[in-house]
Amino acid sequence: MTCPLCLSNNIQPYYHDKNRDYWQCQHCQLVFVSTKQRLSVQAEKAIYDQHQNSPEDSGYRWFLNKLLIPLMQKLESNSMGLDFGSGPGPTLSIIMAEHGYQMVDFDIFYANHPELLNYKYDFITCTEVIEHLYHPHQELIRISNMLKPKGLLGIMTKRLINKDKFKTWHYKNDPTHVCFYSDYTMEYIAHQWNYELEIINSDTVIMQLR
Repeated sequence: MTCPLCLSNNIQPYYHDKNRDYWQCQHCQLVFVSTKQRLSVQAEKAIYDQHQNSPEDSGYRWFLNKLLIPLMQKLESNSMGLDFGSGPGPTLSIIMAEHGYQMVDFDIFYANHPELLNYKYDFITCTEVIEHLYHPHQELIRISNMLKPKGLLGIMTKRLINKDKFKTWHYKNDPTHVCFYSDYTMEYIAHQWNYELEIINSDTVIMQLR
């Protein structure tokens, strides 16, 4: 077994519950679920099909604003962005368009337009996405290659604090969540892919390419 983020084979058991086993990489501190306990593609999509996020949902808008407000403060008015993992109902790109930004959507299930991955962007957003990625190492390389110099990467994912809190953490109980990132892991990502890291709040970080 190797870490799906840093590819280290220095892996230790982290936690076990009635549903899954969780492992921790001793190099980047990522906590992850083993390959054999992941859902099938069909079962995973069936769960996503139940999501009902909408730009008309004021609660969801408030949630996204935890990233969008600090992100927009850093963007030029003509910035072009990509929402990576936009989900079944694009919302973030619609909100950004209301503020005058250009944005396109990519999602392996719902907006599978691989040609969009060949362009360079001023910013990329990943809202509640990286915890679902089976291969975060590969995807973060792809994302970094799509950013222009000084480009911004906005990530939303609830961050792991410690093992005691993990035991009762609702976030781990979603069967589509397979990777869990701490502050330390975010710092590893920033160092590995040459970003400046800014921790905005408990589930939001913004990284800027150096």
